[in-house]
Amino acid sequence: MTRDVEAVLFEPPVAGDETDTLVGSLERQRRTFAWKCEGLDAVGLSTRVASSALTLGGLLKHLAHVEDAYLSVRLLGNRPAPPWDTVDPDTEPDQEWSSAAEDTPEQLYALWARTVARSRANLREALAGGDAGRLAAYTTRDGRSPSVRRLLVDLIEEYARHVGHADLIRESIDGRVGEDPPEDFRPLTI
Repeated sequence: MTRDVEAVLFEPPVAGDETDTLVGSLERQRRTFAWKCEGLDAVGLSTRVASSALTLGGLLKHLAHVEDAYLSVRLLGNRPAPPWDTVDPDTEPDQEWSSAAEDTPEQLYALWARTVARSRANLREALAGGDAGRLAAYTTRDGRSPSVRRLLVDLIEEYARHVGHADLIRESIDGRVGEDPPEDFRPLTI
């Protein structure tokens, strides 16, 4: 991971080490996702494509939940942060998708930005004493713990899938297309 705690990679280095490559890949996905969601009001964040129930607001809240689950709860063994600390996953699975409609754009953007900032700090903490091979606090039912590497790969995969969804939804709203944000784009989380 970049050694400057304030620096955020916008993409993976061309020839970096494993950690910088993984973190840079995650940051590229986060930045692209932020660009696809940027500047929308409640109508934009609740827009759906065809019969899909996916919205950009739902994606913001879902990815905030995934960030917390992977880079706080699983990585460090922390309790879920608000609003996830009051949700029973057995009786309210995937509640973030539907509950996003009750939140304002400001709440959704702020939740995602806070969670990403916390995830970055947690990842810096986890990587300060080692590399991406360090084992996470989480243990599966069969007694195995994933490495930081595995958590990063899973998170990159989650973002990549949802960036594709965000691509389609944003294009349907105002025609914004493209694989990469403009070079001067800085998401709220940076």
